[in-house]
Amino acid sequence: MCDEGYFALARAIILQAVKDFKPAYLRLKRRPDDKAAAARVKEITEFFCGEYFCLLSDTDGPRLLRKIMEQIDEEQEHEKK
Repeated sequence: MCDEGYFALARAIILQAVKDFKPAYLRLKRRPDDKAAAARVKEITEFFCGEYFCLLSDTDGPRLLRKIMEQIDEEQEHEKK
């Protein structure tokens, strides 16, 4: 596989994880006892903090996830106003 294809695939995988994280995270914030949402958030958190993410990107996965969470929280605050 050429490098360009590899990087495009890696970006697509990470982007999909971000897209999957947001609804699960929001659902868990609204319903802290939702086991399915908790499991999904845990699964995606483990992805961002794991070896597979490190293979896909040189980005600091845990830091990126924190920024994503902060952004989601800020969006929610703006929607409440």
